[in-house]
Amino acid sequence: QVQLVESGGGSVEVGGSLRLSCEANGYGRSPYCMGWFRQTPGKEREGVASLKTGGGTTGYDDSVKGRFTISQDIAKNTLYLQMDNLKPEDTAMYYCAAVPDENDGSNWCSWAVATSKVYSFAFWGQGAQVTVSP
Repeated sequence: QVQLVESGGGSVEVGGSLRLSCEANGYGRSPYCMGWFRQTPGKEREGVASLKTGGGTTGYDDSVKGRFTISQDIAKNTLYLQMDNLKPEDTAMYYCAAVPDENDGSNWCSWAVATSKVYSFAFWGQGAQVTVSP
């Protein structure tokens, strides 16, 4: 059973930066699709960024390309989301998620996050609030 524990949320002004962390425990040997999602009240949860462990292939929603960077520290079993040049529309609860992904050579992970296939992800963090004020 994979457990994901998030940290690093907070409040910043427009143009500021934050880094979210997602520590993972209980990983099996399979490659995993890791994703960051965000949700605001009354809206669907949407995918923001993806990373497939093993190969490190990443993907981003157009709204965050060039501003957000997803990465991993394998030794620490930790996934990160570096968020720069934050905008008020980035305000949301952010969640990390994981699911085993043995689809060698496919772009399933990037597709699943980009199309917000939340029901495909078996494991979720508790969420971290990010608030960006004008």
